[in-house]
Amino acid sequence: MPSLTDVRFAEIAQEVACDVLTKSQDDDNILKLQEISREFVSDTITVPTKEMNAYALRASLGDDVYFEPSTALLEAHVAKVTGKEAGLFLPTGTMSNQIALRTHLQQPPYSVITDARAHIYRMEAGGTAFHSGANSIPIIPDNEHHLTWEDIEARIVSGTDVHVAPTRIIALENTLNGTIMPQKDVLEISKNAHTRDIIMHLDGARIWHVAAETGLSMKELCDPFDSVSLCLSKGLGAPIGTILVGSKSFITKARWFRKLFGGGMRQTGYMVGCAAYALTHNFPLLPRVHALARRMQQGLEELGVGILSPAETCMLFYDPSPIGVEYWEIVEGAAQLPQPIKLNGSRLVMHIQTSPQAIEDFLELIRTLKEEKAAAGWKPENAPPKKKTLFRDVYVKAVRPA
Repeated sequence: MPSLTDVRFAEIAQEVACDVLTKSQDDDNILKLQEISREFVSDTITVPTKEMNAYALRASLGDDVYFEPSTALLEAHVAKVTGKEAGLFLPTGTMSNQIALRTHLQQPPYSVITDARAHIYRMEAGGTAFHSGANSIPIIPDNEHHLTWEDIEARIVSGTDVHVAPTRIIALENTLNGTIMPQKDVLEISKNAHTRDIIMHLDGARIWHVAAETGLSMKELCDPFDSVSLCLSKGLGAPIGTILVGSKSFITKARWFRKLFGGGMRQTGYMVGCAAYALTHNFPLLPRVHALARRMQQGLEELGVGILSPAETCMLFYDPSPIGVEYWEIVEGAAQLPQPIKLNGSRLVMHIQTSPQAIEDFLELIRTLKEEKAAAGWKPENAPPKKKTLFRDVYVKAVRPA
């Protein structure tokens, strides 16, 4: 007869047991993949395929805080491809960027120069100030496309004035909002920065797109930088992960900070297996993604829609006001299609699982809305005066008037 302890343990075990699968989970996953193929919200929404999962499940089973064989192989591979000495696998791009800054910055005071649109400055919850105690110097490029040395030089803080924080790092981002930073400008900034003992960091979350579009090797793109953060879940389609690369001493210290930040992970084999599959099988798909983005831009322009930022790689920003349509009308109309399309404003992002038909359906929706406006008496001369849109304001959320 079971003891009272055994009975009580069985009750606790029943309480603890958890099943996160629905009765129709396999069918649900198929439907989710179909939904994702019709979402223009981000390229982070892609999901592992059966083929990716099958490869990843064969990866090693080590503990990465101690040593994980598959993870070590991935880190070494990405370091080699980018021309750096060592690499470190991290769960997110934000953690990768912030650990890179914290590792480079030693004794305050110091400041970090960024583009005013940069993810490090705008989208990492103030991490540069919180984690590193560093001042950020955001710069608006004069050309409204990318930073140049002329933009940066005048904003560098140097000298011994105790009122200011000297510039220790220039952090660039490529791509930035889908746009490519010309390599000649990267090289010029790097050369001048290094002559002043200023460190160069690259948020290369979508640097894979730059290589695919320009034909420049990953090493060429990363050579100007002391450290580079390369996302594996944006664009490439891995479910999680970023690789930070740099010198051996830099990565040794960064690994320490990874643990301090709470980013030391255990059995990472499956995650890096997905990443390795993505590098091998999904990177070659990026030119197709760029072609889809260009098709989207072409179709919008043919309908008279304004383009705020063109499709240089995987995304573009558009303005429907020239045809009398507002963003919220498009978002609501897209959600009501027989096969709904999901978007949230001016940014349209294509990814490796985007359906070409979704683009055509979206363009047809815009055409329909345009015709409805015309039928209701709207005319092009009713369009609001075209005003210069600041580059940093191209990301417009769709909000329905109250």
